[in-house]
Amino acid sequence: MIKDFTYYTPTRVVFGRESELQVASLVKHEGGTRVLLHYGGGSAVRSGLVDKMRVLLEETGIATVQLGGVVPNPLLSKVREGIALCREQHIDFILAIGGGSVIDSAKAIAYGVPYTTGDVWDFWEGKAVPSTTVPIGCVLTIPAAGSEMSSSCVITHDESLIKRGINSDLCRCRFAIMNPERTFTLPPYQTAAGATDIMMHTMERYFSRYEGMSITDAISEALLRTVMDSTPIVLAEPDNYIHRAQLMWAGSLSHNDLTECGYEKDFATHRLEHELSALFGVTHGAGLAALWGSWARHVLPGHEARFAQFAVNVTRLSPEDNLHDTALAGIETMERFFVGIGMPTSIPQLLGRPVTDNEIAVMVDKCSRGGTITVGSIEKLNTERMAAVYRAANLT
Repeated sequence: MIKDFTYYTPTRVVFGRESELQVASLVKHEGGTRVLLHYGGGSAVRSGLVDKMRVLLEETGIATVQLGGVVPNPLLSKVREGIALCREQHIDFILAIGGGSVIDSAKAIAYGVPYTTGDVWDFWEGKAVPSTTVPIGCVLTIPAAGSEMSSSCVITHDESLIKRGINSDLCRCRFAIMNPERTFTLPPYQTAAGATDIMMHTMERYFSRYEGMSITDAISEALLRTVMDSTPIVLAEPDNYIHRAQLMWAGSLSHNDLTECGYEKDFATHRLEHELSALFGVTHGAGLAALWGSWARHVLPGHEARFAQFAVNVTRLSPEDNLHDTALAGIETMERFFVGIGMPTSIPQLLGRPVTDNEIAVMVDKCSRGGTITVGSIEKLNTERMAAVYRAANLT
């Protein structure tokens, strides 16, 4: 059965060499006059990109205020700092310069500025629903999270170490500037983790309880094959523009809901990983790789045909004698791909040690919100099944 859907992608994409030179005209088009430049503080500063954006904006009469310091798994404390700064400086547009963490932090700030009757975390607690935001745009430097074209925003609460996401079309970027040359200097581990996140955004939609939308399948399978082909090339040739461009565009297509048309996203692996990265501060893509194989084996019974299709059409395997063997071979092939690009396929490989039973219990409790919710769609995981996936991934 195919799921009814509404497809909405309002983000203007400006893609290619020197595309960042258009930033001032894009901000002006959106009515921005006082812009918060939001960034991490590492490569975006060292490369001169932040300063370049500031100069281009100010030369056209657009005032700028800067806020750096965003970290991977962006923190609520930085969001609150940004909200206060935007209110004080009367910011009317936010420009995120970086990858998914920076963009998500910018989205959260944009939610919080006009919300004066409570704390911005209310949105992640389900106590309030966003009704308006400060408009945002981005200059993308890391293909991974797909936040540049998505409706999602994931933030970590510093004190409770809870990592949660919310979705609203209000936070979609008005524009996304994408110059693949800006990704040439990404470290290999970050490149590989980003590629893993890109693939997982599509795989979390591909493995659905719905079926039959063959055009969406074909798009998803081509996207996954492209990432599998391009990632080893850019790891060997960091300044390969063609394959960096493939990864950058794949990152956007993987999370702008295109690969969800007719289906329903599962995102159990993402939800389970959020607790890993919140508790241990690991790189999100690496955490996904560490969990995916265990999740796939756990939900495989009853879904052999779907996993066998994945094995043949994505990992390019010849069919085995039966669907189950083909499906398992596909999971194993994907895990070998992860290993080949330097990603872990278990929690001990990720952390350097197994997690304890108590740590598993903490992650399960947070993921299930105290046992009140399940996660997943192709199979709904309750607390017992969440724990089973964590335990399977905890084996060396």
